[in-house]
Formats: sequence, C-alpha cells, structure tokens
Amino acid sequence: MSTAHKPIVVVGSINTDFVSTAERIPVVGETVLGSDFQLHPGGKGANQAVAAARLGYPVQMIGMVGSDLFAGQMRATLEKAGVDTAGVSATEGSSGVATITVSRAGENAIVVTPGANAKVTQEYVERHHEAIRNAGMVLAQLEVPLETIEYLAAYCTRNKVPLILDPAPAHALPDCILRCVSWFTPNETEAAFFAAHMDASLEHQDAENLAAAFLDKGVRAVALKLGARGVLLAWERGAAEMVPSFAVDAVDSTAAGDVFNGAFAVGLMLGRKPGAAARFACAAAALSVTRRGAQPSMPDRAEVERLLDRR
Repeated sequence: MSTAHKPIVVVGSINTDFVSTAERIPVVGETVLGSDFQLHPGGKGANQAVAAARLGYPVQMIGMVGSDLFAGQMRATLEKAGVDTAGVSATEGSSGVATITVSRAGENAIVVTPGANAKVTQEYVERHHEAIRNAGMVLAQLEVPLETIEYLAAYCTRNKVPLILDPAPAHALPDCILRCVSWFTPNETEAAFFAAHMDASLEHQDAENLAAAFLDKGVRAVALKLGARGVLLAWERGAAEMVPSFAVDAVDSTAAGDVFNGAFAVGLMLGRKPGAAARFACAAAALSVTRRGAQPSMPDRAEVERLLDRR
C-alpha cells in the first residue's frame, strides 16, 4: 500500500460534550443564566478522527468508551462519519465527558472528565500495534494517560510512522516525547505553558521564538495555532511560514483546533506541502466555528475546497 493511501490512525479520547451557551463565561464563584443547552459527541481524539473522515480520508480510531448510555451513541456517531471503530472497546464505568460553556462571542471554557479514556493504557495500545505500524500518520492528544503517549511516540519513531501531537490539555511533557514528534501543534496558550516549563524566560516570547524553542527540544516541525491570526509553521534549519486564517463570523470555537489537526493530517496525506496543508486546515477550522457544536460543525471536503476557491 502506498503512503498516500494508508489510513490516518487517531489514538485518543472519546467524549460526550455537555454544552451550555450563555452571554459570557462566568468567573470564579459566579452563576450566569444560560440561553441554550445541547449534547454533542466530542473528545479531542474523536473530534480529530471525525474531522479527517468528513474530509473523505480513511481513518481508524483507537480508544475506549464506558458502559453507560452514551457509549453506543458515541460509537455510532464515529461510524456514521466514516471512522473505522475496530480499535474502540467498551469498559465498565462511565464514558468520558466534557462540560463546556460557550459565550455569545464564541469563546469557550471546558472541563474534561476522562472516564473510560483513562483506560487507554500502553497495554491497550499495544493490542493495536499492527494498525499503528501500517498507518500513514498517527494523531494523538493528551486526554489519555501520558505513559500511553510516551509509548506511542516511541513506537511511531521505531516504525517510521509520522506522529502529530496536539498537546492539549497542556501539562509537562518529557523530552523523549518531543523528540519523537513529527508535528507539534499547540495553540498560543499551550505554547506559552510548555515554553515556561522549558525556560521561564520564554513565556512571553513571540510566536517565532516559541516555535524555535520547540525545535531546539527535538521536535521536527511546529504548527503553532494563533487563532484569528492563522498558523505559524516552523521546521528544521530555520524554515518558517505564516499561513493566514479566514475571516468568518464565529459563533462557537469548540473543537476548531481539532478540526485543524484532522484537516492538516489529511492535507499532508494527500501530498500537499505543509503550507498548502495548513491553508486547507485553516479553511476547515474557519468553517467549523461558524456552526455550533464540536463534531456537528465539521465540514466536508467540498465545502473546504469551495472556501479555498473563493479566497
């Protein structure tokens, strides 16, 4: 099988999102009245898998759901989007959940409870080593145990499988993981967090210096997500490229970063150069923020191509 036709494999979380919409996000100790409430399928892993599948590329998901009433719906939603769920198993207990507050301006605040995602262990991933070894690219996030990500990163490196790591939610990462990452895709907040842990003097540096700091740690390439400003790409030997975003009327930014990651992986697997893959991914993310919800907001490839053609 040629690399261009190998599937994208996503190792990560599968959640149900409880989404409340309010005029603004409350501060500590404050209660605000909501204007809307919805349940949506979510989880950074599942979001990225669905984003890639909606764009017409073959995707396999490796993760876990619980034994509660959400589990069947979560699996069915993945399958409806075209995601191969042979690597998704059920375990006793609750599935993963996320409680999300969305402001009228489209900003969000999120609390994630891992549930079954905490059982996506190294041993569980080892059971699916063949799927990972045969992948064209692997996507991972930090909503499963860190030990699992460390094992996955080393396994991908040994088998020469490119790994895209979305370091969210942000917490300290050992250098051995960073050295195994093909593309590191933090947003600005996450980048500042990791930079401060590497060197306190880096916390308030600009995007270019932050990206350079990750490259110095051994990351092969960085896609630094800058929100409305776009994405800064940086890779070895000092090469860098700024990819602008698309101006849209945002109503909900939930999962925009996940859409970017899934679409970026698809763009790269389709043989596009990093800049073109990032522009494709920026277009997909822009479309997603014009709609409410995580997975329900994700565009198909025809929509993305139409936006690219218009711009």
